[in-house]
Amino acid sequence: MSTAADTRQNIIDAVLRIIGQDGIAAVTNRRIAKEAGVSLGSITYHFATQHELLRESLLLFVAEETRHFTALADECTDEWLDIGQAAEVVAQVAGGDAFDSRHIAPFELYVQAGRDERLRAAAADCFAAYDRLAARILTRLGLPDAERLAGAVVAVVFGQQLRRLATGAPVEDLVDALLMLTRRASG
Repeated sequence: MSTAADTRQNIIDAVLRIIGQDGIAAVTNRRIAKEAGVSLGSITYHFATQHELLRESLLLFVAEETRHFTALADECTDEWLDIGQAAEVVAQVAGGDAFDSRHIAPFELYVQAGRDERLRAAAADCFAAYDRLAARILTRLGLPDAERLAGAVVAVVFGQQLRRLATGAPVEDLVDALLMLTRRASG
């Protein structure tokens, strides 16, 4: 038997799938209910407003990304990281070659955060997690001012990810671009 927490999780997962497949405009209570396999009433029971649904979806994504990035950062346990190891981490962060709805949904949510200031704190938390991982990798590569560079590196990764999404470019393009920039910054 499903618990209230399971139902809530199923609803949030459905919201992320819908956003990734068809965008935020496609998020309706009827579609969520169908996608999550729950009654229409359960959605309004668990989430009073559409904003709350989007916010909770973004927060779930943030929590998952933070856990994932913390684990990746913890794998970089050596004092120094070579450029090949850094490339492997970047490829993991980029999510490989597949762009499924779970990879697309965050971009939709970040754009929505640009429209809805109530979502911005959650988006800022997620970017802070990205920045922490980038700073750790840059520090381990021996780059000076790693903390200051982290935001710019994250911006490049996001830009390259959007480019990959729009063009179907392979993950290697992202990795190559970051390796080139890192070599120039450290050289």
